[in-house]
This record gives sequence, C-alpha cells and structure tokens, in this order.
Amino acid sequence: MVSEAGWFYWALLSALFAALTAIFAKIGLEGVDSDFATLIRTFVILIILAGFVLVGGKWSNPLALQPRALLFLTLSALATGASWVCYFRALKLGEASRVAPVDKLSLLLVAVFAFLFLGERLSAVNWLGIALMGAGVVLLALKL
Repeated sequence: MVSEAGWFYWALLSALFAALTAIFAKIGLEGVDSDFATLIRTFVILIILAGFVLVGGKWSNPLALQPRALLFLTLSALATGASWVCYFRALKLGEASRVAPVDKLSLLLVAVFAFLFLGERLSAVNWLGIALMGAGVVLLALKL
C-alpha cells in the first residue's frame, strides 16, 4: 500500500529526471536537429514504456477506454509532444540553466489551470510560493 505522501517521492524523482533530461538533451543536441532529437527521444520512451506495460501485465485494449478518457489522454499526448518540440528547440538555442527554469513556468500555469478547470484550491501561502516561482522564472530569463 502506498502512503498518502507517496506522491511526493515520485514527484521528487520526476524533478530529478527532468533536470537530467535538460543536461543530457543539451549535450545530445550538439550537431543534431532539435526535431530529429525529439523523435529519437520519443522512440526510446515508447520502447521503454511498452516494456514496462508488457512485462507488468498492464496492457489492455485502448479502444475499451471511455471516450472522455481517450480524448483527454490524446489531448495530453498532443500537449506533451508540442512541449517537447518547443523545449528541444529552446535548448538548442539557449543555455540549459535558463531554458529549463523558464520551461518550469508550467508550475505556475498548472496551479492557475487547476484552479480554473479542476476546482482545486490552494492556500494563500501556496499562492505566494507559486508567485515567487513565477518571479524567479522572470529573473532567470533576464540577461543581466
């Protein structure tokens, strides 16, 4: 059984791997078109995840999913793909130490979208933290 705080450890691991993604991608983009690099990355992820699903016995017919679930998973995939293409193009052109934090402006956007579309509520202190992250992104984006 996973503890209630289990999400936090997975989120920390996600942050660790996202940081490594920026570093590895920046190095890997040397002399490689960013769109082609995104394709290679996507292919590798597809193979790894297919292995996890098959070995874990988690495969099921995707067409058996509820239409709403399939629609939103498809929209999520499209948004992910667009994000990856934009991220790799930004990494190709900019410094990883500046691109990655600007990419994390998504933190602020997720909080706003979760409030607007999912009805999630954050405390004043939580919103202050979100605002400070947004201010940090702006400071990192400035070339001073």
